[in-house]
Amino acid sequence: MKEQLEKKGIKPSLIRLKIYEYLTKHKTHPTAEEVYSSLSKEIPTLSKTSVYNTLSLFVEKGLAQMITIEENIARFDADTSVHGHFQCKVCEKIYDFLVEKDSIKSSLDASFDVEEIYVYNKGVCPYCKNKNLS
Repeated sequence: MKEQLEKKGIKPSLIRLKIYEYLTKHKTHPTAEEVYSSLSKEIPTLSKTSVYNTLSLFVEKGLAQMITIEENIARFDADTSVHGHFQCKVCEKIYDFLVEKDSIKSSLDASFDVEEIYVYNKGVCPYCKNKNLS
């Protein structure tokens, strides 16, 4: 973890290491509030501001991505590869799925430099769909 932060030019403080560790271990696409709630038990001196600032730094340095699949809610993902997100409208869980960026069609001409691609889908996950059929 320490080396990954240093590679991105981020000084690996205890708080930054713990937040990055949380993001990599919890594939739930947590909000800053969820990160704070979970880690504040372990780090009593942790502040919400530190969590928000650290997550913003991770996004800025390419160590995490911010997902805005829901209005007014920012979630964070340590997986920075090009992939899509599916959110279930029933349980609200977010699932990752593979996306081949070369297969995404765009009407933009070649003069545009695309730097980021986001693919979001919403619907009902198989678990909730099967639960409602029972």
